[in-house]
Amino acid sequence: MRVLAVFTGAFSCGVFLAQYLLPDTWLLPGAAVCLLAACLALLLPGIWHKRILLAGVGLSLALGWNWLYIRQVSAPMEALVDTERCDVVMILCDYAVPTNYGAKAVVKLKDFPAGKAVYYGDFNLLELLPGQSVTDDVRFQSAAHIRDDDITSFTSKGVFLLAYSRGEPETGEGTASSLRWLPVRLGRAMRIRIESLFDGDDAAFLTAILTGDKSGLSAGAASDLSEAGLSHVLAVSGMHCGFFLTLVTLLAGQHRRRLLAGTTIPLLWFYALITGCSPSVVRACVMLSFLLAAPLFRRNGDPPTAMAAALFFILLQNPFAAASISLQLSFGAVAGLLWLTPKLQRLLTGGKRRGRIFRILSASFSATMGALVFTVPLSAYYFGILVLVSPLSNLLCLWAASFVFLLGLPAVLLSFLFRPLGLVLGLVPRVLTGYILETAHILAALPYHALYFANPYLKYWLAYAYLLFAAAYLLKPKSRRKYGLAVVLTSLTLALTVYLGQARYAAGLNIAVLDVGQGESVLLQDSGKFALVDCGSGNSWQDPGGTAADQLLTRGCRSLDYLALTHYDSDHVSGVETLLARLPVKKLLLPAAADDAGIREAILYAAERRGTAVEYIGGAESHYALGESSLTVYPPLGSGGDNEEGLAVLCTRGDYDLLITGDMNAATEQKLLETFALPDIEALVVGHHGSKSSSSKALLEAVKPETAIISVGSNSYGHPADEALRRLAMAGAAICRTDKQGTITITVN
Repeated sequence: MRVLAVFTGAFSCGVFLAQYLLPDTWLLPGAAVCLLAACLALLLPGIWHKRILLAGVGLSLALGWNWLYIRQVSAPMEALVDTERCDVVMILCDYAVPTNYGAKAVVKLKDFPAGKAVYYGDFNLLELLPGQSVTDDVRFQSAAHIRDDDITSFTSKGVFLLAYSRGEPETGEGTASSLRWLPVRLGRAMRIRIESLFDGDDAAFLTAILTGDKSGLSAGAASDLSEAGLSHVLAVSGMHCGFFLTLVTLLAGQHRRRLLAGTTIPLLWFYALITGCSPSVVRACVMLSFLLAAPLFRRNGDPPTAMAAALFFILLQNPFAAASISLQLSFGAVAGLLWLTPKLQRLLTGGKRRGRIFRILSASFSATMGALVFTVPLSAYYFGILVLVSPLSNLLCLWAASFVFLLGLPAVLLSFLFRPLGLVLGLVPRVLTGYILETAHILAALPYHALYFANPYLKYWLAYAYLLFAAAYLLKPKSRRKYGLAVVLTSLTLALTVYLGQARYAAGLNIAVLDVGQGESVLLQDSGKFALVDCGSGNSWQDPGGTAADQLLTRGCRSLDYLALTHYDSDHVSGVETLLARLPVKKLLLPAAADDAGIREAILYAAERRGTAVEYIGGAESHYALGESSLTVYPPLGSGGDNEEGLAVLCTRGDYDLLITGDMNAATEQKLLETFALPDIEALVVGHHGSKSSSSKALLEAVKPETAIISVGSNSYGHPADEALRRLAMAGAAICRTDKQGTITITVN
């Protein structure tokens, strides 16, 4: 079977080359070169000519397939970008989900059957079934390039267009009655049934572990699971398919191989359809199908071949899936399990017979480290986190997760026949779910349970750790002492890395205007005291709460002294709930003004649940100590909306002043100047992300900023405006921008 692994592995490598390195114009010439090299391999002696031939053909087909897919699927759909089309017919591929302004659904366009789009319509979309048709006038935008940002989260799922409603949609039956949509409907029915049997995070957890839908989890539960290194429990993958296989084996009997293969393989794929066919579950289904079917054809199961074949089938269906984070994490975890886990298990046991408890602990540790060896760099790159408690959390919770699945799935299915029976069977999964969530909460509250790559030294430590263990692996003799020495050295250097990361910001006033995209979040730190002004982003792919929490925890903050929100627009507050879930906040400062966006109640509810004190600012200015610095919070002065009725914040240390004006316009800035005596300032966080209506000439002449920092990201408003940039330049301010330079840091010592 390794012959198949050579071909499929080469094909997969070719797809990754095409997606990440090669320009589109190089794909056909590259395919021709690889094919020529494969033909020349026939001249080589021995067995190598077959392997090189297969590898060359695989690479050639991969590059050619990428070129063809772009030409036939993505390019024709991209040609519709920035155009409006009338009477576009779309078929819903799934149930719609609500948005802030209506609903959205993944659809197939009638004239483009290979690719998909996301259609944004009104709330009536929520009433439609998968397979029904919608005819509407729409405006198309690219799903791969959203203004200034390249996004892969859509294209990796085969979505190449965003379609926005511009007319009056008409609906039809389409193919809603087709059996094709049965798995989607059953998945929806399971989610509804789970919500009727369980409640709160228990229901959300069971929905996630059975169907892969994590949208119902509260911010606190989602944060705890992520911080404890247990998010993988909720991503339907090989672990879940293994649970499913165990359940079917118990029913069919493990000695009936033909019956087991004949029943399990179709059921596995049906389960994959119900859960949405994510890369991780498709990978698991292909691998298990290979391993189950191999004995029927008198072949030995070969996990590396099965894994390579799974990746081949996924990339053949959509080459852009190579950029899927879940695909990379899933295959990285399995590769580590296949390569490192058995080696580490042998190293720990030393080839000797050990006790039962030792075998369980060593097996759990070996499996966890195997799953992490290739996924840690990916998690560092994509999420900026290194979870140190992962081995412990997996030891404590994976057994419980298996029982939640094995007992939860029958409970849900049997409840369709007799609901009380489902409630009784669901008692154990309910208790175990509570145990997992509580364990995750406790572990996530431990100091240094995770480290964040906001620490600039951590990436160098990670590279050092991998090099050290690689050297230990390659050097002879093969003894355990060299690995013990590597563990000691990495532990000591990690402690030093954490200390240096905190000491870097220990002196003076440290200001960080965080890069949260089109939003604002300003971190202030002085003498072990911390404040944050705003925490939000208008870009859905940003995580402002997580970004702020990572920075604060990296700097040694265990509780935030002040969280001040200038106003209630989502691009200034959307990350508050996540931040409160990640970090205790002592005092929340809010404007005593109207809430046009309707977000204040959700913030107050989250603050009440976390025991955060709330203070409204209105009438007079308020003063707060922040180490050797001071905060002056100015009350709302304008009228007409959230922007004008927001707070302004002045941070002062000695003769250094930083002014934050939120989104207030020029008229409100004038009232601020007339009402309060503002000093000459050294730094200004430019109002309203560089809007032409803010940072007026009058304000700049009055406060004379030396540095102007614009917190801005991908947007359709034209921020920062040329007029604002000219005013700042004429005022003599040095301009810094988070969209160009990332997080802007100022240290006043």
